[in-house]
Amino acid sequence: MLQKDSLLEWRNIYKNVIFGLEIRKINTPENRNYVEQLLKKYHLYEFKDKYPSQLSGGMRQRVALIRTLAIRPRILLLDEAFSALDYQTRLMVTKDIYEILKNENVTTLMVTHDISEAISMSDRIVVLTTRPATVKIIHDINFEMENKNPLSVRESPKFSKYFDSIWKELDVNA
Repeated sequence: MLQKDSLLEWRNIYKNVIFGLEIRKINTPENRNYVEQLLKKYHLYEFKDKYPSQLSGGMRQRVALIRTLAIRPRILLLDEAFSALDYQTRLMVTKDIYEILKNENVTTLMVTHDISEAISMSDRIVVLTTRPATVKIIHDINFEMENKNPLSVRESPKFSKYFDSIWKELDVNA
């Protein structure tokens, strides 16, 4: 899943979501049923006949994620997936995406330059050096809270400690 949702403007939401099934030649009744379940579960079913231009940026990102999940990947790569969104939408979408990924139990590798986003979405953060990139340090992120989500962890005192530590490791001269 990339920075831009890459939805096809001439296809409605349902047809966008099954696009991966068509490409991979796995557009079976079972997989279409799974798509419908995902759309219903994540409150997009009522928009299945709409077109991407009729949706908000956050909804478009959720559709892009459902499209990705429809092919049942074992590992999901999020490459700056929220960077095209404004700050408020980004916060809400990270919460939605986090919950979807947890519910669907998909291993996810997220690439981001946003420290707060990384801390709020991750179980583990890998800090890389400058080019050529090598692993500088790995942080296990643990907030020890029930019903953890990307918004609630930002209120934890541990959040700023993780942030400060990672910021220092980036060795950014400001």
